[in-house]
Amino acid sequence: MKRGMTSMTKFVVFIALLLAFLSSSFAQDDQPPNPEMQRQEIVNLENETARAIQLNNGTFFRRVYSDDFVGTLSRGQPVNKLKFIEAVQTPLVRYDSFIATDIRVRLYQETAVATCAWSARGTFREKRFSSQMRVMHVYVNGQRGWQVVASQVTHLPPDSDDPL
Repeated sequence: MKRGMTSMTKFVVFIALLLAFLSSSFAQDDQPPNPEMQRQEIVNLENETARAIQLNNGTFFRRVYSDDFVGTLSRGQPVNKLKFIEAVQTPLVRYDSFIATDIRVRLYQETAVATCAWSARGTFREKRFSSQMRVMHVYVNGQRGWQVVASQVTHLPPDSDDPL
């Protein structure tokens, strides 16, 4: 009676394949995240932030900033997500360049703190400007990936000897 596999044999093979697939899927999902890959993802987001600001493009911030985002702009103005996007999209400013440098990322499980320096050159209300700022972003990794939940931007004066 060698007419191929019996129903019981087919069932056993099916279950064995299913278990093998499920165990490999769970094994991949249970692996801890690679910290260096996470760090690089945040660095990329910081660079994309600078690029979106240079282009006065709010689309990036709608995707990457959380709905309950809170921040402080360089002159101390508190902002939520909508106010920040308005500031980015203002037609009063045009950037020749806007770059993020000295990006540093610290990971704390599903939270990351990124600090960097922003350098900007352009025109604001038809006057030329050049400025540098220190920035801190707090990210949380959730269902939508890394999202900024808080930020602080501090304008750097040209010559400052202030201790704090």
